[in-house]
Amino acid sequence: MDIQQKLAASVVGGLKALYGQEVPAAQVQLQKTKKEFEGHLTLVVFPFLRMSKKGPEQTAREIGEYLLANEPSLVAGFNVIKGFLNLTVASSAWIGLLNDIQADPHYGLTEATEHAPLVMIEYSSPNTNKPLHLGHVRNNLLGNALANIIAANGNRVVKTNIVNDRGIHICKSMLAWLKYGNGETPESSGKKGDHLIGDYYVAFDKHFKAEVKELTARYRAEGLSEEEAGAKAEAESPLMKEAREMLVKWEAGDAEVRALWQKMNDWVYAGFDETYRMMGVGFDKIYYESDTYLEGRKKVLEGLEKGLFYRKEDGSVWADLTGEGLDHKLLLRADGTSVYMTQDIGTAEQRFSDYPIDKMIYVVGNEQNYHFQVLSILLDRLGFEWGKSLVHFSYGMVELPEGRMKSREGTVVDADDLIKEMIDTARETGGELGKLDGLTPAEADDIARIVGLGALKYFILKVDARKNMTFNPKESIDFNGNTGPFIQYTYARIRSVLRKAAEAGIAIPAQLHTGIELSTKEEGLIQMLADFSGVVKQAGEDYSPSVVANYCYDVVKEYNQFYHDFSILRETDAAVREFRLALSREVGKVVRLGMGLLGIEVPERM
Repeated sequence: MDIQQKLAASVVGGLKALYGQEVPAAQVQLQKTKKEFEGHLTLVVFPFLRMSKKGPEQTAREIGEYLLANEPSLVAGFNVIKGFLNLTVASSAWIGLLNDIQADPHYGLTEATEHAPLVMIEYSSPNTNKPLHLGHVRNNLLGNALANIIAANGNRVVKTNIVNDRGIHICKSMLAWLKYGNGETPESSGKKGDHLIGDYYVAFDKHFKAEVKELTARYRAEGLSEEEAGAKAEAESPLMKEAREMLVKWEAGDAEVRALWQKMNDWVYAGFDETYRMMGVGFDKIYYESDTYLEGRKKVLEGLEKGLFYRKEDGSVWADLTGEGLDHKLLLRADGTSVYMTQDIGTAEQRFSDYPIDKMIYVVGNEQNYHFQVLSILLDRLGFEWGKSLVHFSYGMVELPEGRMKSREGTVVDADDLIKEMIDTARETGGELGKLDGLTPAEADDIARIVGLGALKYFILKVDARKNMTFNPKESIDFNGNTGPFIQYTYARIRSVLRKAAEAGIAIPAQLHTGIELSTKEEGLIQMLADFSGVVKQAGEDYSPSVVANYCYDVVKEYNQFYHDFSILRETDAAVREFRLALSREVGKVVRLGMGLLGIEVPERM
């Protein structure tokens, strides 16, 4: 039982003794005391005025005096501000709480049981015609952190990825490789497979634009307007016609096209796996749109037979969503081919048959808000139990200070390049500050990796996911302020203190002596540690990794002030020294657990 629960129980006992009435503990409202007042926790007394038949101040004073007299190991003092009773928790209670924290290696986290709800989280969703970029980085980091946080709230979690491995954009890369590739492979070029294929996607666009420019000029000379000439040029482009023909062959299962598609996709997957590994993210199950689009088509046709959808004269299939305040939504084109919505229905069907899902969360950018609103309605119509309650974890776009990115023009910020740049910057910064002296080159490289990735991940995850953000690499790797390296450095500082204590033969007892008086700063730090489980719960309920990120920063900021103002190893009172070492160790543990939820490693030394 934590301090708040103990206090609530004591208040319940006090109300019975003072006023002869029992109240449920849930009616006892305790909140953190505002900074401008003295105390740790504040009791709202207004709900008890009817039973006390006295004014708020007198009621608060009577409850305070009861607690002081009957719970001296829990309450050390109180003050009354109008109808609010500000309680000062006794030092012994804080030390008792620290004893509980140090006894629990997974403090603040709830382990799932075999009967816990099963939550499936979809994130990443790459296309096989280009490497992962900065936008994917935010998606993957948010999805991975969200999965960790939801698991830490006692849920079973399945992490899934849906790979967009079919469609005209894939054929563009394939066709460009056939035309301009001269048999180039990842091995012959020395490039990662996803980068190689991405280059051909850009090459297709370059040649296509050149064709359109030439054709537009010809049609303009024939008397067409600029707009008419441009539209006709795009429609008549030989290159685009070839890409469309290749897509038709793929849909028909042409052996040659399918073999090329498989070969090039395998190159891309090998490249993706390397990026995922470096980023520290992974999946329990990967789905492919090439497997799910036919399943979706089947479900839509079943829905059509049941009268859930309707067919137009041209043969296309639609859903009428006007009853839900939306419009009509295309589900199958006139030629019977699928749209994205159809594929998502097919993927849902596969997932539902693979797992007994209780909740489905899609981590997808906010430009797809309407799509998921419609998908939820359609899945519910088709009988998926979780359709109505599916969660679209909608996040904002991420840009660099220079502005937006465009894949076709090759101006995308590549994930691999960004990760390498962050690690190189961490190595240079660490070298300048002399932080890595005395380490082997391999150890220094690993710390540079941990710090560089920590800077990238933390900078992205500390921002409210719903907001658009600008990622600034230089700001992110600062060793001061609200950054990953600042938190990591504080953790390394704590580990250094603990190593020195061990070298000096100072052991931390499993049960700390409760008879010492604590400073306000020390009590405040323990109270912050006590908040960790509530922070994890809030982050899970709100789908908000930034709550955990900013909590970790607040804790280390508070710890650094403590470290600056109080002696630890040089403290002469053995019981106080042991307490401060234990407090330091538990701050480190909670920071490691919190950062771990975000997928961020913390180094033993920096």
